[in-house]
Amino acid sequence: MVTVVPLAGATLVCPNNTVVTATFSVAMQPATVAFTLAGPGTTPVPGVVTYDSTNTIFTFTPSSPPLALSTTYTAAIAAGAIDEYGIALASPVVWSFTTSSELCAPPTVISVTPLAGATLVCPSTAVTATFSEAMNPATIISPATTFTLQGPGTTPVTGVVTYALSTATFTPNAALTVGTTYTATITTGAQDLNGDALASNKVWTFTTAANPCAPPTVVSVAPLVSALDVCPSTLIVATFSEAMNPATITNTTFTLAVSPSTPVAGTVTYDVSSYAATFTPNVALTVGTTYTATITTGAQDLGGIGLATDYMWTFTTAAAACTAPPTVPMGKACGFGALAATPVLSSISDTVVTGEVGIYPAASITGFALTGGPGIAASYDVGDAAAMQAQAALATAYAYAAAAPGGATLPADVGGETLAPGVYKTTSAQPSLGITGNLTLAAGTAGANGVWIFQIVSTLTTAAGNSQVILTGGGLPQNVFWQVGSSATLGTNTLFAGTIMSEASTTVTTGATLDGRAMALTGAVTLDDNQVNVPPCP
Repeated sequence: MVTVVPLAGATLVCPNNTVVTATFSVAMQPATVAFTLAGPGTTPVPGVVTYDSTNTIFTFTPSSPPLALSTTYTAAIAAGAIDEYGIALASPVVWSFTTSSELCAPPTVISVTPLAGATLVCPSTAVTATFSEAMNPATIISPATTFTLQGPGTTPVTGVVTYALSTATFTPNAALTVGTTYTATITTGAQDLNGDALASNKVWTFTTAANPCAPPTVVSVAPLVSALDVCPSTLIVATFSEAMNPATITNTTFTLAVSPSTPVAGTVTYDVSSYAATFTPNVALTVGTTYTATITTGAQDLGGIGLATDYMWTFTTAAAACTAPPTVPMGKACGFGALAATPVLSSISDTVVTGEVGIYPAASITGFALTGGPGIAASYDVGDAAAMQAQAALATAYAYAAAAPGGATLPADVGGETLAPGVYKTTSAQPSLGITGNLTLAAGTAGANGVWIFQIVSTLTTAAGNSQVILTGGGLPQNVFWQVGSSATLGTNTLFAGTIMSEASTTVTTGATLDGRAMALTGAVTLDDNQVNVPPCP
């Protein structure tokens, strides 16, 4: 068995510093592995073949990058390659991929938390940076100098750096000092999967509040409090008001029980960037049963402060097992057609949003009727309690979708595909997803109950003037969810369906129509002469 990168049929492959890899299921005899790359057509590409210490991963590195633009290349492992047991490859392994139409730009940091210049920041905070594309984790996590935090002045802060999807998180070992300005830095040592580094260091500052944080609270949960008819294969998610100490979020502090006291076995995880904890039951829950979820006071923030009291809520499962993945509970974010975090949520032209438009923690909307612009929405929530609650619910929904189990691996572009309800994902080897042409979501026997969850490691991009997401067989846009690790961009004059939940930013370009929601956890939502039709809430 051989797995390859770029994937067979991949498009929009970055020409810069592209390397081609083939990973064998067993160790090979290197001298017998003939690995070539050709393109355009049969023109051989000069390069060097290397292999790792296990003799399983072979890499072809072109001698003179970049590769040509908009060109199809064919990689091949010749038949006769012999493994460590003396068994030869019976037939050649041949696959093709196509480069993008332009040289890849260096990666950038597209959103951060706390925001640059923020004041009154809770001292028990984590610091995050979301990149424009998938990065090489080894260039971010291991080097102690790539992602740093300093304060007061140049005093280094000790902490742990993690990386997931397209977001790096610096979690201090203890709460920061009150009333102090801190400087976060991402250096040019951070590289993408092609070895391209940031063009320059990303540096920003923020200032902590004059007092320690109030005790942390649970601000959003899924399933919702007292929810009925919950799919038995549900996940249980709780989002906190601030960064928590991951070591205190465990099976002891986050439990699930059949009311009142029979425990449910499961696994607890914590996402440091969204402050969300997820309880995944080992098996599907029992139908028609009431469950109690509990977060105890043993759950502590980075300053060692625990919840003031245990947080408990109940929900009841449906009378029958699910026939499709459970829907993603949107909670108080459900009525929003556009929801963002950073200061500008702009509509340059005649945009209509049939639901609410909200922003938090920033408090600025431009281009809508609220500020004299031509854009119209049903209502606005600007830096208020409703927007804060909606952002908390979005963090819960994002974590829920990201943790949905299973998932079929997607090609680099899903235009022309027909997909049944289910969970679909990209991988670190092919992190981004494009849609060129029509993507059909066929509900089949699931009908209106069909649910699609797309887990995208890095970016989602639809082709300008040539992209539609089409629902057939009774499928509904309120049951389609796109969890995007960095940013989503809908091309001009395209049609799209579903709720977009981006870690960093969501851009809906001129004339695009969205039957769903445009949302961003840490960055902006940008609209331009769009129709955003918000689907109904449960």
